[in-house]
Amino acid sequence: MSSSEKDVRLSVGDTEVTVNPANGCRISSLRIGGNELLRQGERYGCFPMVPWCGRTGDGQFRNGGVLHQLPLTAPPHAIHGTGRDTAWHTALESGTQASFYYDLADPWPYPGRVTQTFELAEESLTLAFGVETYGDSFPAQAGWHPWFRRNLGGEDVRVAFDAAWQEERGEDHLPTGRRIPPQDGPWDDCFGMPDGVEVTLTWPGQLELTVKSRSEWVVVYDEQTEAVCVEPQSGPPNGLNTDPRYVTPIEPLEIATTWSWRTL
Repeated sequence: MSSSEKDVRLSVGDTEVTVNPANGCRISSLRIGGNELLRQGERYGCFPMVPWCGRTGDGQFRNGGVLHQLPLTAPPHAIHGTGRDTAWHTALESGTQASFYYDLADPWPYPGRVTQTFELAEESLTLAFGVETYGDSFPAQAGWHPWFRRNLGGEDVRVAFDAAWQEERGEDHLPTGRRIPPQDGPWDDCFGMPDGVEVTLTWPGQLELTVKSRSEWVVVYDEQTEAVCVEPQSGPPNGLNTDPRYVTPIEPLEIATTWSWRTL
């Protein structure tokens, strides 16, 4: 096994994080005080969404006058990027920090590099992305898709947040472009938090975990019985088309999120 294929483990105190670079550089395990917080399985854990987040409508986006077609991984749309299906390379691992990278390639039409870093502290985990171009500018997005276990052996998790708006979702699961007041769940929806993402998950009597990011977009998905997802991301679903953020030779795309927790 080459170093790029081995799991990387970070640990501080009673917290251990396992990153699987060979399987999309996802966090395959987050154990706090003996409790596994993430749903287990090769499709789960916490995977990166890059170079786009959520659904891209009909798998198509434009860069200037050029129309690109992506594989329809969630027909009729393309979903969650290519990073989760790619083997990443390990650049650094130090016991509490690690960094990884992969080079953008087909089916993504533009060359570039994606880096992901992890920094574990006593009661927090900070994740960060950088997306660079090797040539032409292109629209891109980045974010994270954690599958937090709904139940850790006690009461079900409670999800709390105060969003400024909800992106109205059409029958095609894409935002319609209308912003509406936040609705009650269950959700598979994108919310706007212009002062930064802050969502708290509480497993009563056990643990409280807060997801924060300076980004203003978060998708909350809680329609599965096993897990809930809180996904900070750099733009809304279908944002390659509706809210493009360009990666240029002088300005990479950067986004970070910090998960902090306390036992109850």
